[in-house]
Amino acid sequence: MKKINVAFICVHNSCRSQMAEAIATLLASDTFNAYSAGTEVSRGINSDAINIIKEIYNYDLSKTQSPKLIQELPNIDVVITMGCNVDCPYIPHKYMEDWGLEDPTNKGRDAFIDTAKTIEEKVLDLKKRIHLII
Repeated sequence: MKKINVAFICVHNSCRSQMAEAIATLLASDTFNAYSAGTEVSRGINSDAINIIKEIYNYDLSKTQSPKLIQELPNIDVVITMGCNVDCPYIPHKYMEDWGLEDPTNKGRDAFIDTAKTIEEKVLDLKKRIHLII
């Protein structure tokens, strides 16, 4: 059976969506392939996001991930938007949901930790129910 492709989408693909791709890769790669992308080009991944993922999960996402545009994604089954409050361009998919995550940028370390933990909970929930929604 082909693995489901999940894309985490944000405007700049520099923070929340990158964190989600890393956490999903670590915790759900046995169930689905995780990707992230944005609707605009970013200069790089947010250094606070990199540091928190290293600290909590002992994973250096800067070695395996980089900002990408949605046009660079493979065929996607599930689209997860991060809560950017913008209209994302259409990405062909079978299922879509919005996680409504606030951007932790410039809000301090605790905001990044809270965002990572919320993403972890949501990834584990998605992992449990993904075969029910696809």
